[in-house]
Amino acid sequence: MSDQRANLEWRDGAIPVSTRFDDPYFSLDNGLAETRHVFLQGNDLPERFVPGFHIAELGFGTGLNFLTTWAAWEGAGVDGPLRFTSFEGFPMSADEMARALEAFPELAPYAARLVSAWGEDPTLATLEGVEARVVIGDARETLAKQDFVADAWFLDGFSPAKNPELWDADLMAEVGRHTKPGGSAATYTAAGFVRRGLDAAGFDVTRVPGFGRKRHMSVARKRG
Repeated sequence: MSDQRANLEWRDGAIPVSTRFDDPYFSLDNGLAETRHVFLQGNDLPERFVPGFHIAELGFGTGLNFLTTWAAWEGAGVDGPLRFTSFEGFPMSADEMARALEAFPELAPYAARLVSAWGEDPTLATLEGVEARVVIGDARETLAKQDFVADAWFLDGFSPAKNPELWDADLMAEVGRHTKPGGSAATYTAAGFVRRGLDAAGFDVTRVPGFGRKRHMSVARKRG
């Protein structure tokens, strides 16, 4: 397991910013609304939810995307647990996570369970009610070792301009190999090299309206 931790500063006392990548962890406008727009709507969720649906993610961060999805899953009334696998290179502490998630009071019941489990084991081995797993380390090394194929991907690394290694063509190829035919991916970025990487990895990529001040984002469907 990586011993590297997130290096944070706090903007306006509430928004965590990575000093390593000089990028906030969630939208300065409305992080919850952005997650719903980019990652849920971008993957046609919750409409596609079925028992055993498997979401994979690059960049666990504060856990906001996971909590938003967990709440949507329970709200949709799907039988059986959600499967959620995320990759995180620089995990924050449980105290930092708790502080960040205070910004989203409607997720508080889920956040309390996440923070408790995270404090015990950041791989989320002790979290009940959902089949969640966080793989700690460099996704360029860890994803290739996994044997799952996901129904949907949340691509949520820091800005491609500041964290290009989490968006490189080889890693996008691994995302493609770990996606079911007809599966999807969504990301807040519309950077050309990211879209080209996804296309080369077997996805049909579309640029669509982004959230808030971001004019565009990308959605993708796996061919085959």
